[in-house]
Amino acid sequence: MAVRRPYVRTMDGWWRRDPFFVRYMAREMTAPFVALYALVLLAGLVCLALGPAAYEDYVEVLASPASLALHVALVGVLVYHTFTWFQIMPKTMPPIVLRGRRLSAAAITSGAVAVAALCMAVLWLLAGWLA
Repeated sequence: MAVRRPYVRTMDGWWRRDPFFVRYMAREMTAPFVALYALVLLAGLVCLALGPAAYEDYVEVLASPASLALHVALVGVLVYHTFTWFQIMPKTMPPIVLRGRRLSAAAITSGAVAVAALCMAVLWLLAGWLA
């Protein structure tokens, strides 16, 4: 009697078969870039703690063309990462009920984006005012 081998489904490219998983994997692939930018900011804090000379060196490195190119790329990746997190926010939080009606997912996402944009504008104005 012949022994049947069990069927083994391949997992190659499983995430490319469904647009939902493609978007999910694209969002997950931005996570290392978020961590990289967090390390850049942490290096700035360390240099700030080391004194004015170290911080001036840090600012000089940030002004280099390679650093500027890196930051332009990181801004694009971080904007995508942030927006996709705002899109999944309605799925991860409890329902918000206003006047007896449940707030739509689009309203939650657009509200979060609006609050983030307002915070960025305030920080931009504050940075200009302090400079």
